[in-house]
Amino acid sequence: MHTTANWRRYFFFVLAAGAFLPVVTAPMALGAGIGVGLLLGNPWKVQTSRWSRLLLQGSVVGLGFGVPIQEVITTGRDAFVYTAISISLTMLLGLALGRLLGTSSRTSTLISFGTAICGGSAIAAMAPVIKAEPEETGVALATIFTLNALALLVFPPLGQLLGMGERQFGLWSAIAIHDTSSVVGAAAAFGGAALTIATTVKLTRMLWIMPVALGVALVTRSEGRAAFPYFILGFLAAAALRSLLPQYLPLWQAGQTVARQALVVTLFLIGSGLTREVLAKTGLRPLLQASLLWVVVSLASAAAIFAGVMA
Repeated sequence: MHTTANWRRYFFFVLAAGAFLPVVTAPMALGAGIGVGLLLGNPWKVQTSRWSRLLLQGSVVGLGFGVPIQEVITTGRDAFVYTAISISLTMLLGLALGRLLGTSSRTSTLISFGTAICGGSAIAAMAPVIKAEPEETGVALATIFTLNALALLVFPPLGQLLGMGERQFGLWSAIAIHDTSSVVGAAAAFGGAALTIATTVKLTRMLWIMPVALGVALVTRSEGRAAFPYFILGFLAAAALRSLLPQYLPLWQAGQTVARQALVVTLFLIGSGLTREVLAKTGLRPLLQASLLWVVVSLASAAAIFAGVMA
C-alpha cells in the first residue's frame, strides 16, 4: 500500500515537471491532469490547490509583460459597459434558475456569482459575505470546476467551428467561461491575440468582485468581507513596465513566455483536482442550474459578438 502511494506521488511529480517543457500545450496538460485525477486520484490535493492558485496569479502577472498598457486601458474601457450588463443579467438569470430548480438559496447565489464574474475566485469572495456553510461553498466550487474543465476542452474547437476570429474568441471566452485559469487556457490554445484580449477582459470583470460583494453585504447587512484580487495590480504593473521601458522588450517577451508555460503547469494541477470525489460532491440541482446558466450565457454572448453588440 505504501509502495503504491509512493509510486503515485512520483508519477504525479514527473507529469507536473514535464508540463514545464515547451512541447507540452495547455490542452495536453489539462487532459493529463484530468486523467490522473480521475484514474489515480490526486496524492497532494491540498498542496496542488494552493500551488495552482499561486501559479495562476503569477502567470497572469507575467502575461502582462506581453501587453502594452495602452491596449489594456483601451480594452478595459471598451469592455466596461457590456461587462456591467452581462454580470447583472447573469446574476438575475442564475438566481431565477436556482429558485425554479429548488437549489438552496446560498448555493444558488454562489453559482450565479461565480458564473457572472470569475468562477472559484468569486465564489471564495462571496461565501463569507452571505455566510455560506462549507458544504454549500464546496458544492458550488465543485460544480463550477467541473464546467471549467469541460470549457477548456470544448471552447477552442467550438470557436473554430463558428469561424470566430481571435478577438471574437477572446471576448467570448472571457464572458462565457467561469475561472480565469480556464479563460486564459482556452484562449492560449486559440491564439496569442485571443489570449491578450481574454486576459484583459477577464481581469476587468474580476474588478467587479468587490463592488458586487459589497452591495450584497449592504443589502443583507452582513459583516463578511471579500478579498481584493491584488494580482490584477501586478498584471497592470507588468504592462506598464513593458510600455515605459521598451528597450528591454526581449526581457519582457521572455517573461511572457515563462508565464505562458507556467500557465500550462497550472492547468495540469487544476485538472488533477477533478477527482471522482469532486464529481460525487456535485449535486444534480446545482449542476443543472450551473449548466443551464452557462449554456444561456455562452449562446447569448456569442450572438452578441457576431451581431457586433460586443466588439
